[in-house]
Amino acid sequence: MPYFYGYEAEQYAFYRIPKVLISDPRFRNVSTDAKLLYGLMLDRMSLSVKNGWLDNHGRVYIFFVLDEIQELLQCGHEKAVKLLAELDSDRGIGLIERVKRGQGKPTIIYVKQFCEKE
Repeated sequence: MPYFYGYEAEQYAFYRIPKVLISDPRFRNVSTDAKLLYGLMLDRMSLSVKNGWLDNHGRVYIFFVLDEIQELLQCGHEKAVKLLAELDSDRGIGLIERVKRGQGKPTIIYVKQFCEKE
């Protein structure tokens, strides 16, 4: 069998987007780019757990600044802001909750579950 060289090792690294975001009518009005951003945020959750980024209630949070979103999604500032708003619990579907910390500190983002517990 052949070896993996350089970036070839990355060919089996995937971002996962939950199927329910595509198939469930509740998410019909969420843009494809916002769904992709949510998948990127889910991926960041494992890094947050490794870093011990938990609040006082044991909830995992992530940091994902606008510059990173713009770079990963190859979009402008306005579009990145719009995508975050689309996912936000204040103005959007409620898949994320953002908590501003002020004074130049990055916003904490709680990535919420897409399925309700029964």
